[in-house]
Amino acid sequence: MHAHFERHVYHRHSHESYSFGVTESGAQSFTCRGGAHTSASGMVMAFNPDDPHDGHAADGLGFTYRMVHIGPGLVRDVLSDRGGRPAGLPLFAEPVIDDPAAARHVDALHRALVGGAPALRRDELLAATVACLTRRATGWRPERPTAAEPTVAALARDVIHDTYLEDVTADDLAAATGRTRYAVYRAFRSAYGMAPSDYQRQLRLRAARRLIAAGEPLSDVAARTGFADQAHLTRWFTRYYGITPGGYRLARLRTG
Repeated sequence: MHAHFERHVYHRHSHESYSFGVTESGAQSFTCRGGAHTSASGMVMAFNPDDPHDGHAADGLGFTYRMVHIGPGLVRDVLSDRGGRPAGLPLFAEPVIDDPAAARHVDALHRALVGGAPALRRDELLAATVACLTRRATGWRPERPTAAEPTVAALARDVIHDTYLEDVTADDLAAATGRTRYAVYRAFRSAYGMAPSDYQRQLRLRAARRLIAAGEPLSDVAARTGFADQAHLTRWFTRYYGITPGGYRLARLRTG
């Protein structure tokens, strides 16, 4: 959910899931667990499953926030995948977290879920967000790396090279390497200096660059190389190469 409210008042309710929200602007006031709380800009709201709460704007200017609901089973899977998880599911003692790192994680996950990010990127951000918030709540830490990581990383890299135009997932890499999703992610970052999703995007951009140089229409290039649309391709192409796809095409034409 991504919303701006000024006069809306939430009736007291709860969710079956964990609910993590980041306040973008303004402030939201609510009651939860017998106390009054306010989440201001840059703060995170963390509701446990079945946590009754209400909500309303703290003043007449209203508030804007992003909210992600994550089922308990998915939280359990992420923590089990990373190892060293706390006994049972994590419970957040306070419903408001003033932590910039946690806010960045929730914001990035929400934007990926609604912005057409590849499945591999969504998987990575989900795991990172759950891990960050759980560390904040319980002090949990993931398991330490093992000596087998270089081999795991190489296997994952081969899979990505073979499937980079497909919507490969973290589960696919785990199945191919025989390790957990987090073990694959950790090994890949250690060996190649970037996340598997970043490596996948890099391969897609190289393929897009070849198609652009060959004269393919930019909208077709975006669709063929796994980008949500031409604007999505343009944004990442410019970040990687310092020039727009159209600018790159013109430069190629001038140089023959």
